[in-house]
Amino acid sequence: MWSRVELKDRAKALLRQIYWSAFGVSIVIALAGGNNGWSGGGGSHSGNSRDSIYVNIHNNSLIGWWLFPTLLTGFIVVLALRIFIGYCLEVGGRRYFVQSAQYRNNKGCFSFGFNGRNYTGIVSSMLLMKIYIFLWSLLLIIPGIVKSYAYRMVPYILAENPNIGAREAIALSNEMTMGHKFDMFVLDLSFIGWYLLGVLACGIGVLFVMPYENATNAELYLVLRRNALNNNLCSYEDLLLDRPGYYDGNGMW
Repeated sequence: MWSRVELKDRAKALLRQIYWSAFGVSIVIALAGGNNGWSGGGGSHSGNSRDSIYVNIHNNSLIGWWLFPTLLTGFIVVLALRIFIGYCLEVGGRRYFVQSAQYRNNKGCFSFGFNGRNYTGIVSSMLLMKIYIFLWSLLLIIPGIVKSYAYRMVPYILAENPNIGAREAIALSNEMTMGHKFDMFVLDLSFIGWYLLGVLACGIGVLFVMPYENATNAELYLVLRRNALNNNLCSYEDLLLDRPGYYDGNGMW
């Protein structure tokens, strides 16, 4: 088993050495769409604004002709960037934190996802995972949330072996998180206070919390990976790990 305190203590110890580089990597992960959503937010239009837009569209005014195509084009562009660039940047960022947590070479992690076959493996696996989560969310919001926790380790698995296969990565993540989803949810909740403080600091403070959360989640992955290896859920070869050692959760191999 694992505890939030242990994971966070190891994350803080790591960040004392690499905080500013971790900060930069966390910004890239967030821009790529890989954050867990605690720091997200958005405004809403007033009822009068919505009524005004509706009237304009209903009356076939100019806004009615260009608003929908513009929004649709923007959505398609953002989605394409997320799929074809963002996924690789997210996996590269996760690789950075996993490598750093093991005190290994963390250079070139962003280029990792764009190298040769790695690119295809990452894009196809991440896309399939997102499709699965979307389909589960269509049932009701709760199944979608549960599956998002079940599949959360997929980017970390791909960060070690991008060519493990989409279905294999998803299945392994599901097995790794079995029995841990509620604890993972509580772990996420434990960061809300920090994010609220960040919001109070003109919103900028949120950015400084992200490295802490990302480093903690990398520590969680290493613990779940150790459990998976011990329980024969996967092999060293599946994750391209060197035998005979693996991370024991205390910085030792």
